[in-house]
Amino acid sequence: MTPDVTSSSETITHSFSQTGNHPLYTHEIEIRVRYGEVDMMGYLYYGYYSFYYEQARVETMRSLGIPYKRMEELGYLLPVRDLHIKFIKPAFYDDVVRIKTMIKKMPSVRHDFSYEMFNSKGELINAAETTLVYLDKESRKPVDCPEFVKELLRPYLEH
Repeated sequence: MTPDVTSSSETITHSFSQTGNHPLYTHEIEIRVRYGEVDMMGYLYYGYYSFYYEQARVETMRSLGIPYKRMEELGYLLPVRDLHIKFIKPAFYDDVVRIKTMIKKMPSVRHDFSYEMFNSKGELINAAETTLVYLDKESRKPVDCPEFVKELLRPYLEH
């Protein structure tokens, strides 16, 4: 039985695909670069990109009906194991960046996310990948992705 993990009425943007290198699930958010997040050159400070990608990842999971808070209540933790970022062009103060988050394969113990960040002109300015690992909250040992998460992703795989 699937636990009730939904709690969001947020408007979402997502799509699905099953062929080639297309993602299994895609979600997009926009974030405005704040003044306190830029460095002396006026660029979005490199350390903030991971915060932006975390926000995008959290909202992607929420759009599927899986808020992180609910995952923790159900006994799962999802620490980041790997983070890879490619800087292509800078983002600047007051820019609105669009982050496309993609789940490209069914999760197992690992849950991989890919990201593309675009400026207001639609230019790709940054790309990243993260790998998270499912852990049991009590033992802190790796566990397989919960079946209810796979159930929520399965319809996108089948289309």
